[in-house]
Amino acid sequence: MKPWVKVALVTALFAVPAMALGQVIWPPAPGGPEPSAGQLPFFIILAACEALTFGLGISFLLFGFTPLQRAVGGSSLRAWAMYLAIGWFLISWWPHDNLHVHNGNNLQGLLYIEYGFHVTLMLSGLILAYSLLTMLRPGDAGVEPGGAAPARVR
Repeated sequence: MKPWVKVALVTALFAVPAMALGQVIWPPAPGGPEPSAGQLPFFIILAACEALTFGLGISFLLFGFTPLQRAVGGSSLRAWAMYLAIGWFLISWWPHDNLHVHNGNNLQGLLYIEYGFHVTLMLSGLILAYSLLTMLRPGDAGVEPGGAAPARVR
């Protein structure tokens, strides 16, 4: 089976139930705001994108490590760190937004959500930035060894 077919099947296998079960697993908080008729389609599109990204994240975690490891070469720790950071970036949106709806106006719950998702996504971004920058060869980032600017070619 072609890799893109496997990815599409796994993505659908997880995205469809995620879309259907989001508000079943995390029901909206009682007394929470209700979207207007004009807002509802945008919330549905957002929920569909989050479910699809969740499914793609599962696919990435199942099939992405070996190609990523080949691409980054060298450090196994760097490959694992990047793999987990990318997986978290893709998977985290579905539970994150559903927890916001479920949490309602509970500020302590909001703090848990913000730290559990936002801070870990910030750390994931730092991991990816650091990993990619350490993979560059001298001159790739516009700086020569020792911090000098590269010579301009005329």
